[in-house]
Amino acid sequence: MRAQRDAYDAFQRGSELLEAREFRQATVALEQAKRLEPAKGSIREALGRAYLSSRQYRHAAEEFAVAVDLAPTDHYAHYGLARSLERLGEGRGAARHYKLARCFGWEPDGAESAWPGRGIGQG
Repeated sequence: MRAQRDAYDAFQRGSELLEAREFRQATVALEQAKRLEPAKGSIREALGRAYLSSRQYRHAAEEFAVAVDLAPTDHYAHYGLARSLERLGEGRGAARHYKLARCFGWEPDGAESAWPGRGIGQG
């Protein structure tokens, strides 16, 4: 019970740091949450976001891949994995996960239209 509470507190702290755009600090708190609750998709997804935002693309891809394994229909996990793979130059894998993200409900907004590789997941 205590580990769950500690994981929740670390997750909350990491989420607040993400909102404050303190991405590297968020990874520290979210890694702590992950150590306590490694099978929580929300923690893995938030950690993926923190790594992606701090340009640690390999770590981001690893976390989003686990999030996809834990929740195969989570459109944001597929989107995050696609974005990470795109940044790593893995276009084929990125295209697959962009397509899956759209199949599960992800819709690109104006921010995505500005990406240099936006055509990867199209079609």
